[in-house]
Amino acid sequence: MARLDGAWDGPALADFLDSARIPVRLACRTPAGRLWMVSLWFTPTDGDPLGFACATSARARLVAYLRADAEVAFEISTNQPPYRGVRGVGTAAISTDTDKALLGSLLERYLGGTDSDLATRLLAPERREVRIDVTADRLYTWDFTGRMPARGED
Repeated sequence: MARLDGAWDGPALADFLDSARIPVRLACRTPAGRLWMVSLWFTPTDGDPLGFACATSARARLVAYLRADAEVAFEISTNQPPYRGVRGVGTAAISTDTDKALLGSLLERYLGGTDSDLATRLLAPERREVRIDVTADRLYTWDFTGRMPARGED
């Protein structure tokens, strides 16, 4: 079970992850030991309210890096005040995104459907996708809603 500290309990964090339409910032190490960070769409993992899944091209550098070292750090946070979010560390597991099921659900989640040029390009039959499942070991949440006005407010 992941250790969770900060402003939210497990159900509040699960609600945030379920409603968030912002990318996760996912960091890992390269085989040379350097840091690498990418932003990816995510969705909470079924059966693990504190885990999440992302999809990316099977040819992405990130995939090779995670196969060499599965340890990751991540942050999912709002970009507008009042700031709130979660950051943590965990482990990533790579698997095939069979029939691009995860990618399709991410397109629905972030774009509202698959009726766009981006979706057509990403869902092209020749493009291979992988699934990245992140299992968190430690998480820290913050929520400045009570002490910071929303953007545009006094």
